[in-house]
Amino acid sequence: MRRTMYLYARLFSQQLKAILEYQADFLILVVAAMLTQVLGLVFIWLVYQRIPVVHGWSYWEVIFVFAMVNLSTGISQFFFEGTWRISGLINTGGFDLILLRPISPTLQILSGAVGMNGLGNSLLGGIMLFQALSHVAIDWSFLRVAIFILLFLCALVIRVAINLASNSLSFWTGAPGNAFPMMVSSLSEFVKFPLTIYATGVQLFFSIIIPYAFINFYPASYLFNKPMGATMGLLTPVVTVLFAAASIWIFRKGLNRYEGTGS
Repeated sequence: MRRTMYLYARLFSQQLKAILEYQADFLILVVAAMLTQVLGLVFIWLVYQRIPVVHGWSYWEVIFVFAMVNLSTGISQFFFEGTWRISGLINTGGFDLILLRPISPTLQILSGAVGMNGLGNSLLGGIMLFQALSHVAIDWSFLRVAIFILLFLCALVIRVAINLASNSLSFWTGAPGNAFPMMVSSLSEFVKFPLTIYATGVQLFFSIIIPYAFINFYPASYLFNKPMGATMGLLTPVVTVLFAAASIWIFRKGLNRYEGTGS
Protein backbone atom coordinates (compact mmCIF):
# COMPACT_ATOMS: atom_id res chain seq x y z
CA MET A 1 0.00 0.00 0.00
CA ARG A 2 2.82 2.41 0.84
CA ARG A 3 4.49 1.76 -2.53
CA THR A 4 1.17 2.24 -4.32
CA MET A 5 0.58 5.59 -2.63
CA TYR A 6 4.15 6.68 -3.41
CA LEU A 7 3.84 5.75 -7.08
CA TYR A 8 0.46 7.44 -7.37
CA ALA A 9 1.84 10.65 -5.86
CA ARG A 10 4.80 10.67 -8.27
CA LEU A 11 2.69 9.95 -11.35
CA PHE A 12 0.02 12.47 -10.35
CA SER A 13 2.55 15.21 -9.58
CA GLN A 14 4.03 14.93 -13.08
CA GLN A 15 0.60 15.36 -14.63
CA LEU A 16 -0.11 18.33 -12.37
CA LYS A 17 3.15 20.06 -13.30
CA ALA A 18 2.31 19.76 -16.99
CA ILE A 19 -1.18 21.20 -16.49
CA LEU A 20 0.04 24.16 -14.42
CA GLU A 21 2.26 25.28 -17.28
CA TYR A 22 -0.92 26.71 -18.84
CA GLN A 23 -2.24 28.98 -16.09
CA ALA A 24 -4.93 30.67 -18.19
CA ASP A 25 -6.48 27.30 -19.05
CA PHE A 26 -6.39 26.40 -15.36
CA LEU A 27 -8.32 29.51 -14.32
CA ILE A 28 -10.86 29.17 -17.13
CA LEU A 29 -11.64 25.54 -16.23
CA VAL A 30 -12.05 26.33 -12.53
CA VAL A 31 -14.32 29.35 -13.10
CA ALA A 32 -16.37 27.59 -15.80
CA ALA A 33 -17.01 24.60 -13.53
CA MET A 34 -18.20 26.85 -10.70
CA LEU A 35 -20.50 28.90 -12.96
CA THR A 36 -22.12 25.73 -14.33
CA GLN A 37 -22.99 24.52 -10.85
CA VAL A 38 -24.20 27.95 -9.73
CA LEU A 39 -26.97 27.71 -12.33
CA GLY A 40 -28.20 24.54 -10.65
CA LEU A 41 -28.22 26.31 -7.28
CA VAL A 42 -30.26 29.15 -8.72
CA PHE A 43 -32.83 26.66 -10.02
CA ILE A 44 -33.17 25.04 -6.56
CA TRP A 45 -33.49 28.46 -4.92
CA LEU A 46 -36.26 29.47 -7.32
CA VAL A 47 -38.18 26.24 -6.66
CA TYR A 48 -38.00 26.68 -2.89
CA GLN A 49 -39.18 30.26 -3.12
CA ARG A 50 -42.53 28.78 -4.16
CA ILE A 51 -42.50 25.42 -2.35
CA PRO A 52 -40.89 25.37 1.13
CA VAL A 53 -40.73 21.56 1.39
CA VAL A 54 -40.46 19.01 -1.44
CA HIS A 55 -41.36 15.41 -0.50
CA GLY A 56 -40.30 16.06 3.08
CA TRP A 57 -36.96 17.67 2.15
CA SER A 58 -36.18 21.25 3.11
CA TYR A 59 -34.07 23.70 1.11
CA TRP A 60 -30.80 23.13 2.99
CA GLU A 61 -31.27 19.36 2.99
CA VAL A 62 -31.51 19.45 -0.80
CA ILE A 63 -28.44 21.71 -0.93
CA PHE A 64 -26.59 19.01 1.02
CA VAL A 65 -27.69 16.38 -1.52
CA PHE A 66 -26.58 18.69 -4.35
CA ALA A 67 -23.25 19.41 -2.65
CA MET A 68 -22.36 15.75 -2.11
CA VAL A 69 -22.58 15.12 -5.85
CA ASN A 70 -20.53 18.22 -6.67
CA LEU A 71 -17.83 17.55 -4.10
CA SER A 72 -17.39 13.85 -4.93
CA THR A 73 -17.42 14.67 -8.65
CA GLY A 74 -14.87 17.45 -8.22
CA ILE A 75 -12.44 15.34 -6.20
CA SER A 76 -12.73 12.42 -8.63
CA GLN A 77 -12.16 14.79 -11.56
CA PHE A 78 -9.07 16.33 -10.01
CA PHE A 79 -7.35 13.19 -8.70
CA PHE A 80 -8.68 10.39 -10.93
CA GLU A 81 -9.40 11.99 -14.30
CA GLY A 82 -7.26 9.34 -15.98
CA THR A 83 -10.26 7.02 -16.32
CA TRP A 84 -11.45 9.25 -19.17
CA ARG A 85 -8.30 8.48 -21.19
CA ILE A 86 -9.10 4.78 -21.59
CA SER A 87 -10.94 4.99 -24.90
CA GLY A 88 -8.26 7.18 -26.46
CA LEU A 89 -5.46 4.90 -25.30
CA ILE A 90 -7.26 1.87 -26.71
CA ASN A 91 -7.99 3.51 -30.05
CA THR A 92 -4.43 4.79 -30.58
CA GLY A 93 -2.64 1.78 -29.12
CA GLY A 94 -1.31 3.84 -26.24
CA PHE A 95 -2.29 1.08 -23.87
CA ASP A 96 0.78 -0.83 -25.07
CA LEU A 97 2.99 1.53 -23.07
CA ILE A 98 0.90 1.08 -19.95
CA LEU A 99 1.09 -2.70 -20.18
CA LEU A 100 4.87 -2.61 -20.70
CA ARG A 101 5.56 -0.67 -17.52
CA PRO A 102 6.17 -2.64 -14.30
CA ILE A 103 3.35 -0.75 -12.56
CA SER A 104 -0.29 -1.71 -12.06
CA PRO A 105 -2.34 -0.64 -15.13
CA THR A 106 -5.16 0.42 -12.81
CA LEU A 107 -2.81 2.73 -10.91
CA GLN A 108 -1.48 4.22 -14.14
CA ILE A 109 -4.99 4.89 -15.44
CA LEU A 110 -6.20 6.53 -12.23
CA SER A 111 -3.18 8.83 -12.08
CA GLY A 112 -2.96 9.43 -15.83
CA ALA A 113 -4.61 12.86 -15.96
CA VAL A 114 -5.64 15.85 -13.84
CA GLY A 115 -9.06 17.46 -14.26
CA MET A 116 -8.54 21.08 -13.26
CA ASN A 117 -12.27 21.78 -13.52
CA GLY A 118 -12.57 19.48 -10.53
CA LEU A 119 -11.11 22.24 -8.35
CA GLY A 120 -14.05 24.49 -9.18
CA ASN A 121 -16.57 21.75 -8.44
CA SER A 122 -14.76 20.82 -5.23
CA LEU A 123 -14.55 24.40 -3.99
CA LEU A 124 -18.20 25.17 -4.62
CA GLY A 125 -19.29 21.76 -3.36
CA GLY A 126 -17.30 22.21 -0.15
CA ILE A 127 -18.84 25.65 0.50
CA MET A 128 -22.33 24.29 -0.17
CA LEU A 129 -21.75 21.30 2.12
CA PHE A 130 -20.52 23.50 4.96
CA GLN A 131 -23.45 25.89 4.60
CA ALA A 132 -25.97 23.05 4.46
CA LEU A 133 -24.62 21.35 7.58
CA SER A 134 -24.62 24.66 9.46
CA HIS A 135 -28.32 25.21 8.67
CA VAL A 136 -29.62 21.69 9.36
CA ALA A 137 -30.17 20.45 12.90
CA ILE A 138 -28.14 17.24 13.36
CA ASP A 139 -27.48 15.54 16.68
CA TRP A 140 -23.74 15.18 16.22
CA SER A 141 -21.72 12.68 18.19
CA PHE A 142 -18.29 11.14 17.71
CA LEU A 143 -19.87 8.06 16.12
CA ARG A 144 -22.06 10.15 13.82
CA VAL A 145 -19.08 12.24 12.67
CA ALA A 146 -17.08 9.06 12.00
CA ILE A 147 -19.95 7.57 10.01
CA PHE A 148 -20.35 10.78 8.01
CA ILE A 149 -16.65 10.74 7.07
CA LEU A 150 -16.93 7.07 6.11
CA LEU A 151 -20.01 7.74 3.97
CA PHE A 152 -18.26 10.60 2.19
CA LEU A 153 -15.22 8.43 1.41
CA CYS A 154 -17.61 5.77 0.11
CA ALA A 155 -19.29 8.38 -2.11
CA LEU A 156 -15.92 9.25 -3.64
CA VAL A 157 -15.04 5.59 -4.26
CA ILE A 158 -18.43 4.93 -5.88
CA ARG A 159 -18.01 7.93 -8.19
CA VAL A 160 -14.56 6.80 -9.32
CA ALA A 161 -15.77 3.20 -9.70
CA ILE A 162 -18.66 4.28 -11.94
CA ASN A 163 -16.25 6.27 -14.14
CA LEU A 164 -13.82 3.34 -14.35
CA ALA A 165 -16.52 0.78 -15.17
CA SER A 166 -18.26 2.91 -17.83
CA ASN A 167 -15.01 3.88 -19.53
CA SER A 168 -13.74 0.29 -19.43
CA LEU A 169 -16.55 -0.71 -21.79
CA SER A 170 -14.40 0.88 -24.52
CA PHE A 171 -12.41 -2.37 -24.54
CA TRP A 172 -15.46 -4.00 -26.11
CA THR A 173 -16.76 -1.15 -28.27
CA GLY A 174 -13.42 0.21 -29.50
CA ALA A 175 -15.02 3.63 -29.91
CA PRO A 176 -12.53 6.55 -30.01
CA GLY A 177 -14.85 8.84 -28.03
CA ASN A 178 -16.45 8.90 -24.59
CA ALA A 179 -20.10 9.11 -25.58
CA PHE A 180 -21.35 6.26 -23.39
CA PRO A 181 -19.29 7.18 -20.28
CA MET A 182 -20.41 10.80 -20.69
CA MET A 183 -24.03 9.67 -20.79
CA VAL A 184 -23.52 7.62 -17.61
CA SER A 185 -21.81 10.56 -15.93
CA SER A 186 -24.58 12.98 -16.92
CA LEU A 187 -27.13 10.73 -15.22
CA SER A 188 -25.75 11.98 -11.90
CA GLU A 189 -27.72 15.17 -12.56
CA PHE A 190 -30.86 13.22 -11.61
CA VAL A 191 -29.62 12.55 -8.07
CA LYS A 192 -28.89 16.18 -7.31
CA PHE A 193 -32.45 16.15 -5.99
CA PRO A 194 -34.14 13.78 -3.50
CA LEU A 195 -34.67 10.39 -5.12
CA THR A 196 -38.22 10.18 -3.75
CA ILE A 197 -39.47 12.67 -6.35
CA TYR A 198 -39.00 10.01 -9.04
CA ALA A 199 -40.96 6.87 -9.88
CA THR A 200 -40.04 3.56 -8.26
CA GLY A 201 -38.28 2.31 -11.39
CA VAL A 202 -35.97 5.32 -11.43
CA GLN A 203 -35.21 4.89 -7.72
CA LEU A 204 -34.28 1.23 -8.27
CA PHE A 205 -32.12 2.13 -11.27
CA PHE A 206 -30.03 4.60 -9.26
CA SER A 207 -29.86 2.24 -6.29
CA ILE A 208 -28.95 -1.02 -8.04
CA ILE A 209 -27.80 -0.57 -11.66
CA ILE A 210 -25.85 2.68 -11.32
CA PRO A 211 -25.68 3.36 -7.55
CA TYR A 212 -25.53 7.15 -7.66
CA ALA A 213 -28.09 7.26 -4.83
CA PHE A 214 -25.42 5.94 -2.44
CA ILE A 215 -23.27 8.98 -3.19
CA ASN A 216 -25.66 11.46 -1.63
CA PHE A 217 -29.32 10.46 -1.13
CA TYR A 218 -28.94 7.51 1.23
CA PRO A 219 -26.12 9.10 3.27
CA ALA A 220 -28.26 12.24 3.57
CA SER A 221 -31.27 10.13 4.56
CA TYR A 222 -29.20 8.63 7.38
CA LEU A 223 -27.90 11.99 8.64
CA PHE A 224 -31.32 13.66 8.49
CA ASN A 225 -33.24 10.66 9.88
CA LYS A 226 -35.36 10.25 6.77
CA PRO A 227 -37.36 7.06 6.04
CA MET A 228 -35.02 4.16 5.14
CA GLY A 229 -32.04 6.30 6.17
CA ALA A 230 -30.89 4.09 9.01
CA THR A 231 -30.87 0.96 6.84
CA MET A 232 -29.98 2.13 3.32
CA GLY A 233 -27.52 4.77 4.50
CA LEU A 234 -25.55 2.27 6.54
CA LEU A 235 -25.51 -0.13 3.58
CA THR A 236 -23.37 2.37 1.67
CA PRO A 237 -20.00 0.79 2.64
CA VAL A 238 -21.23 -2.63 1.49
CA VAL A 239 -22.42 -1.24 -1.84
CA THR A 240 -19.12 0.62 -2.20
CA VAL A 241 -17.01 -2.52 -1.78
CA LEU A 242 -19.20 -4.54 -4.15
CA PHE A 243 -19.32 -1.91 -6.90
CA ALA A 244 -15.61 -1.05 -6.62
CA ALA A 245 -14.77 -4.75 -6.95
CA ALA A 246 -17.13 -5.04 -9.93
CA SER A 247 -15.55 -2.04 -11.70
CA ILE A 248 -12.02 -3.42 -11.24
CA TRP A 249 -13.24 -6.81 -12.51
CA ILE A 250 -14.71 -5.13 -15.63
CA PHE A 251 -11.45 -3.24 -16.20
CA ARG A 252 -9.34 -6.39 -15.90
CA LYS A 253 -11.67 -8.32 -18.19
CA GLY A 254 -11.27 -5.52 -20.69
CA LEU A 255 -7.48 -5.72 -20.40
CA ASN A 256 -7.66 -9.39 -21.38
CA ARG A 257 -9.44 -8.35 -24.59
CA TYR A 258 -6.96 -5.64 -25.54
CA GLU A 259 -5.00 -6.55 -28.70
CA GLY A 260 -3.36 -3.25 -29.63
CA THR A 261 -3.80 -1.53 -32.99
CA GLY A 262 -1.64 -3.86 -35.06
CA SER A 263 0.79 -1.13 -36.09
